Amino acid sequence: MRPANIVAIALTLSAPSIARAEAPAAALSEARPFPATERAEHDIATAFTRATGNGHHVLLIFGGNWCHDSRALAGWFATPRFHAMLASRYEIVWINVGRKDRNLDIARRYGLDGISGTPTVLLLDAAARPINLDDAPSWRNAATRSEQAIYDYFASDDPR
Repeated sequence: MRPANIVAIALTLSAPSIARAEAPAAALSEARPFPATERAEHDIATAFTRATGNGHHVLLIFGGNWCHDSRALAGWFATPRFHAMLASRYEIVWINVGRKDRNLDIARRYGLDGISGTPTVLLLDAAARPINLDDAPSWRNAATRSEQAIYDYFASDDPR
């Protein structure tokens, strides 16, 4: 076998481990933040009660534990760096949308036209007004975004 072929095979075999190293371990195997679909209304009400008291925004994350992009975002959020920043700004609600057939009424209530991809990430002020309605569906590629790009978005004073 030629040396060039050996190098090509080695690079091909190492590619999956390189991709995994970029995402936090929790995103790949442990992050399963979406509770039973019935909890959504209660969790949202609780988040708005807290947001009214502390001035935070409410972050509704529509997704499912079956979705690698939803789990990747949850994995980043679970890291100490993200957790510290998010806890000082947001009340986070993980909303289980089943296979995009559950809790769609909640998405519509806040101005979304259903759920086309997961996760769909909607920021609301404490009065339940959408902040990022236009780009909320764009998070369906969360697993391919860089850690810094995700962090910068949520750390921004105007995340749009």
